[in-house]
Amino acid sequence: MLIPIRDHNPPSRRPYVTYALLIANIIIFALYSPLFSDQYALMRFFSEWGMLPARLTHGEGHITLISHQFLHGDLIHLGSNMLFLWVFGDNLEDVWGHWKFLAFYLICGLAAAGLQYVAEPGSMIPMVGASGAIAGVLGGYLLLFPRARVDMFLFLIVIFRIIPIPAWLVLGSWFVLQVLGGISAPSDVGGVAYWAHAGGFIAGVLLCLPVWRKLGGRAFWVLHDGHPPHPEARYEFARSSVPKVRRKPRFRPSPWKR
Repeated sequence: MLIPIRDHNPPSRRPYVTYALLIANIIIFALYSPLFSDQYALMRFFSEWGMLPARLTHGEGHITLISHQFLHGDLIHLGSNMLFLWVFGDNLEDVWGHWKFLAFYLICGLAAAGLQYVAEPGSMIPMVGASGAIAGVLGGYLLLFPRARVDMFLFLIVIFRIIPIPAWLVLGSWFVLQVLGGISAPSDVGGVAYWAHAGGFIAGVLLCLPVWRKLGGRAFWVLHDGHPPHPEARYEFARSSVPKVRRKPRFRPSPWKR
């Protein structure tokens, strides 16, 4: 399992909108979390405020195109989305500016819902989550900083390690997996909204194209070698003041009998 934990791309200003989105998602989740003890009440809530394609087809529930972006199916769903927003959101906000980034984020969420709707216009399964909007952030990040280093936490049974991987490999492979998942996943059951992820990602790339061209396009990549236009952050393990205790030698039995 590979989990992104940070990038090496420090923003030049505080990402207030990213912070606000993180807080809003967490608070909203906390407010309706008591419903998880009653599955019927929870499904009624998600059907009312989640994006329900069949409801949109009948001309209802347009507000859910926004409200679904702030709902999550469980704590893991919330945590994974907020982690990606935390790692990549500040850099996009740095490029766009605070209010433009908020508009960018919400538009990507709308595009994500739009592609999911086109894929399943008659679905009776409500879609919830900030994944589509955050996928737009990932798409924009990939376009602007394809070679920025992203530290991935590797968890493989008993192996724990942090591996720096270029953003194009992390985010590009993630997008490919979403498209493949959308092609192969059955449409009549709940689960991951793959097409929403793909739609948000594509929207993020397209919306960031004018910004990328304004920065110089390919010349911007060449000038900075695909990295951010400022010194990257360096992370080192701090030395501990706790004294080391030498391991005592193991007792090894004699190879012969006495």
